[in-house]
Amino acid sequence: QVQLVESGGGLVQSGDSLRLSCAASGPRFDNYVMGWFRQAPGKEREFVAAISRTGRSTYYADSVKGRFTISRDNAKNTMYLQMNALEPEDTTTYYCAAGHDIWPNDYASGMSYWGKGTQVTVSS
Repeated sequence: QVQLVESGGGLVQSGDSLRLSCAASGPRFDNYVMGWFRQAPGKEREFVAAISRTGRSTYYADSVKGRFTISRDNAKNTMYLQMNALEPEDTTTYYCAAGHDIWPNDYASGMSYWGKGTQVTVSS
């Protein structure tokens, strides 16, 4: 079983950058595809980005394409989300996830393990 812990959230101004990290514990980190999702209170969970086991393939929501970059370091059991040009609309809690499949029609369904989230707040 994989345990995931997010870090790196915080309060920034519009246009600023943040880098989120997701540290994984458990066996064989490189066995898992990974993803970032976000969810505001009372709203549905939203896919942000996903990455294949090797990191060679990445997937992004249209709302973040060109601004966010997902990456992973399998030697460090860590995944990252570099967020640039942040907008107030990006304000919410970000969750990392690990799973066995990437389903472009429903990324969340391929994930089995979830972190507790890290808050990102972007002021205008």
